[in-house]
Amino acid sequence: MTDTFRISPLIRITLLSLYIALTTPLPFLANATDAPVPSSWLWAGIAIGFVILFGALSERVIVNDDGIQVTYPVWVPKFFRKGWQIPWSEVKALKPRSTGQGGLVYYFLSKSGEGYLLPMRVAGFARLVDRVQKQTGIDTTDVKPLSQPWMYLILLGFTVLLLLIDAWTVSTAIALGKI
Repeated sequence: MTDTFRISPLIRITLLSLYIALTTPLPFLANATDAPVPSSWLWAGIAIGFVILFGALSERVIVNDDGIQVTYPVWVPKFFRKGWQIPWSEVKALKPRSTGQGGLVYYFLSKSGEGYLLPMRVAGFARLVDRVQKQTGIDTTDVKPLSQPWMYLILLGFTVLLLLIDAWTVSTAIALGKI
């Protein structure tokens, strides 16, 4: 049986929206301030950055009876996001590691000593962890997602507020002839 897990839609929408909210005003500001960088270059850079972020957020975790695999769509260059796979028979342990912000992430430790980061921002994380426990026999009762949905809901709320402020600022500048 094969299960596919994708990054949570809440996380994808929040991060893509935040990117738009933070970058979209830049070309308008460049026009208003006569910046040395043309706004067309900024629009191009923003578009390229959006595609890169979209690609990074297109991660898929495929779990079957043989092992676990992290993949990306074919249009995402391998040098950018390579992905990985490990057969269940090679998984020796699931080891926690502290993050710089005080959270915990988990790595699959292979018999050869290599570490593979357990994807923690997927929709259906509890189902993924349950499947890992069934396939490996490793106790995963303490494995929790890195961030809770309420954190992304708060960030999404502030992102929507920022988008509204961006829209008001740009429309006011256009109405006043500043852009």
